[in-house]
Amino acid sequence: MATKKVKSGEAADSEQSAASSVQGKFEEFKEFFELSKVEIKKVTWPTRRETVTTSVAVLILVVVMSIFLGVVDLGLSKLMQMVLS
Repeated sequence: MATKKVKSGEAADSEQSAASSVQGKFEEFKEFFELSKVEIKKVTWPTRRETVTTSVAVLILVVVMSIFLGVVDLGLSKLMQMVLS
């Protein structure tokens, strides 16, 4: 009988620690979001004009690099054809 009481006592401790663990995780989660909110307020967000300007610059760079790599690929493939034939 003594072992049954110990087991049920262990089970009760286990249930209590699981409940406190869940509560502790919830508190950590809550604290994380509160700190995240504080950090988000410190961020300097770009203006609409800066965002559009940067996006256009990226698109132009992508087009230029695509054309460059296409020309290089075409040139190398023609060179390989000349070498192999």
